[in-house]
Amino acid sequence: MKDLIVNADDLGWTAGVNRGIAEAHRNGIVTSASILANGPAFDDAVILAHSLPALGVGVHLNLSDGAPLSGAKNVPTLVGENGQLSAGPEQLLVKLARRKLKLAEVEREWDAQISKIAAAGISPTHLDGHKHVHMLPGLFPLALKLARKHSIAAIRIALEASSLRAALSGKDGRNSSTEFKQGVQARGLKLLARDAHKLADKAGIESTDYFCGISQTGVMTHYGVLNLLENLPDGSTELMCHPGYLDDDLAHSATRLQDSRAAELAILADTAVRKSVASHGIRLINYSQLAN
Repeated sequence: MKDLIVNADDLGWTAGVNRGIAEAHRNGIVTSASILANGPAFDDAVILAHSLPALGVGVHLNLSDGAPLSGAKNVPTLVGENGQLSAGPEQLLVKLARRKLKLAEVEREWDAQISKIAAAGISPTHLDGHKHVHMLPGLFPLALKLARKHSIAAIRIALEASSLRAALSGKDGRNSSTEFKQGVQARGLKLLARDAHKLADKAGIESTDYFCGISQTGVMTHYGVLNLLENLPDGSTELMCHPGYLDDDLAHSATRLQDSRAAELAILADTAVRKSVASHGIRLINYSQLAN
């Protein structure tokens, strides 16, 4: 059996991103999305999520963008001088190494994010991390602890399978420099979190057998997705994606993923892609169906 979760990250970022994710679900192969509890378009995302009962919705644990839900004064090691969450994975890793990041503050903030989503009437199907911060040393066990506390059955283990990274790559090499850089980051993450599957199993938290999409973030191709579907292994796989529409809010936000979101939406809703899923006997699922 080949099970595929196609998860759209950044639900709640902007209304245009929300609209693109909804369209990729209604008309394409997206089965799951992860929501930013402190995202500017969170309320709009909640309305959309309630209108899409087949869309699994997980928590996009965030330490890198926006205002902390627990209040800046309560999480001083997580915020910059402006009181905003602003540290990317590299800065967080340095803070962890120097013991400048208080794990109790991370737990407090993530707990607030999960609680806000639950209070909005959404039962999260899984946890994952904005920029994969939940995979960092010391933070992954916290994510597992919170999953158990909130009865969330699954977590993304963002360890990219090399065979799937190769399958998803564009055939003409035009994205090779970006893919190479992101591939190096993916391999680094794999080293940092090599025990993640064992830790999740021990905690009784589900995860997919395989994961891909880091190396192709922002440079996904039609060819690559079709090639991935043709070479999908038995078991469960998650394909991470970032569909959306480029609205004014996205154009003025601090993300490099702008024009690429509409391109991904077109790929994920493409007729040939949908037909390939069917012809290869792939079952599209979300995280709530992992154990089924």
